[in-house]
Amino acid sequence: QVQLVESGGGLVQAGGSLRLSCLASGRTFSMYAMAWFRQAPGRAREFVVGISGSGSSIRYATSVKDRFTISRNNANNTVYLQMNSLKPEDTAVYYCNAEPANQATWPSAGRYWGQGTQVTVSS
Repeated sequence: QVQLVESGGGLVQAGGSLRLSCLASGRTFSMYAMAWFRQAPGRAREFVVGISGSGSSIRYATSVKDRFTISRNNANNTVYLQMNSLKPEDTAVYYCNAEPANQATWPSAGRYWGQGTQVTVSS
């Protein structure tokens, strides 16, 4: 089992940037496909972006492509989400997600979740 802890959320104006981090417990981080999901008030949780365990495969949701960038550092068990050109519609709780496989079946969620971090984009 892996435990996930997100950080880096906050309040930002439209057009601004934020960087989210997700720290995973355990010694086999590179064996987990990682992803970010988000949930806005009154809406279902949705897939944002995923990265394979090796980092060689990445998939983005259309709504964030060219604005968001996912990366991972397997040496320090961390996955990052760099969010640029933020829009009010990006406002949501962002969740880190992990699947114990090199590749996951995104947009379906993996097995493990973090507690979430709030991102609020003001207009």
